[in-house]
Amino acid sequence: MHGYGHPPQQQPKRRLSSATLTTLRVLFVALTLMSCGFLSWAALLRLATVTRKGLDWTLMAAALALNAGMFAYVLSWPDNDEPLTDTQGVIFFAWLLCTVAGTVAYYLYAEIRHYSRLYTLPVPSPYTGHVPPQAPAVTPATPTPGYGYPPAPAPPAGPAAPSPATPPPTPRSAPPQRLDQVRAELDELSDYLRKEGGNR
Repeated sequence: MHGYGHPPQQQPKRRLSSATLTTLRVLFVALTLMSCGFLSWAALLRLATVTRKGLDWTLMAAALALNAGMFAYVLSWPDNDEPLTDTQGVIFFAWLLCTVAGTVAYYLYAEIRHYSRLYTLPVPSPYTGHVPPQAPAVTPATPTPGYGYPPAPAPPAGPAAPSPATPPPTPRSAPPQRLDQVRAELDELSDYLRKEGGNR
């Protein structure tokens, strides 16, 4: 009746199938490639929401800033019919290639690593069962008085020769004592409840 109860059990998260994970990876990589890197931040946003790591959120913000910079760079080109210079083309292509390749590589690496770690960890069972009581730690140094009583006198110190013919004492099992205590407390509680129920 005394002590802490069992902690509330959390429902295990539903595990995504490998087909679903593969489909999501293909979808976000295709989104990044088909948009020429302008939507590369979406893959990193998904990664950041899944892993909840600060690094992933920072990389997503950096990808968003790089995409905004690339968009601003494209808008800065002249509107007339002048062709792009080689320098403008090389800068744009290098920017695009680095953004797309870096985003896709990091997204696939981090997500595969996250899910492989997540699914290889042992999953705790929802019910662990009865935990047997632990034996109390032996502290031979100084006896401490319990509940205001003085400490028991120490046994006289003297040479005690162990006799080989005497078998070691067998420890009494603690669970039946505990069970008897719980039964007695439950009996008290039901008597109390019967008494209270009769007064109504």
